[in-house]
Amino acid sequence: MILSGLLGYLFIFFARVIDVSCATIRTLMIVRGQRNIAALIGFFEVSVYILALNQVVGQLNNPLNLLFYASGFAAGNYVGSLIEERMALGFVTVEIIPTGLDSGLAELLRQKGFGVTTFSAFGKEGPRQVLHVLLKRRMLPQLAQMIAQHDPKSFYTIMDARATYGGFLGRQGK
Repeated sequence: MILSGLLGYLFIFFARVIDVSCATIRTLMIVRGQRNIAALIGFFEVSVYILALNQVVGQLNNPLNLLFYASGFAAGNYVGSLIEERMALGFVTVEIIPTGLDSGLAELLRQKGFGVTTFSAFGKEGPRQVLHVLLKRRMLPQLAQMIAQHDPKSFYTIMDARATYGGFLGRQGK
């Protein structure tokens, strides 16, 4: 009796972890325009959700069911974000403002296969160079490491790129 109750609680918890993680990935796929994958994930997600919900609704007088249901939801958000981070799908745009006009960072990044577009700007402290780099998201740690080693005081921002058309992505995928 105790073992079956514990198994029921664990089922509710892990079912919620799975379905909420799926919801996170499904949402990411929709934002990235991957409708077919999102639909498939959604089918699996709602199937697991209904199974977990059935366990809770069937025994509303048991507060532990609700506790494990809510805990699974919270853990699912965390796990889903970890999965999404590991998948590193899509592209990002990084705008870099080196500390000096002649930092050589643009040339270094180009040598390493990154496509870099530069343009002049004017900031609080005078003329600046802005580097615009579009890259696969999974390459972001490599780019951040190169920036930190070459010009650690540079300023940069990272933005998700929903879609890309044309242009140059260099050797990033190799």
